[in-house]
Amino acid sequence: MTQRFLTLADVTEVLNISTPQAYALVRSGDLPAIQLGGRGIWRVEATELEAYIQRMYAQTRARIDSDEATAADQPTPR
Repeated sequence: MTQRFLTLADVTEVLNISTPQAYALVRSGDLPAIQLGGRGIWRVEATELEAYIQRMYAQTRARIDSDEATAADQPTPR
C-alpha cells in the first residue's frame, strides 16, 4: 500500500530541495501540510505533494508563455 502521508525528509528527497526549503514551503502554505503530536511534526499528504508539483508545472508553463509573448512583441534589431 502506498503511504498516504510523507515526512518532510521524503518531500526534500522527492523535490531535491533542502530541509529549510521544505519547511518554508509548508509554513508559507504553498505546500499544504499538517502538524501532528505534541512536538508538531509535519506531514504532507502524497496527493498534496503531487498537486503542488502540478501547480509548479503550470506556473512555469505560464511564465515561459508570457516570456515568449513579451519577446515576440519586441522589435527585431537591425
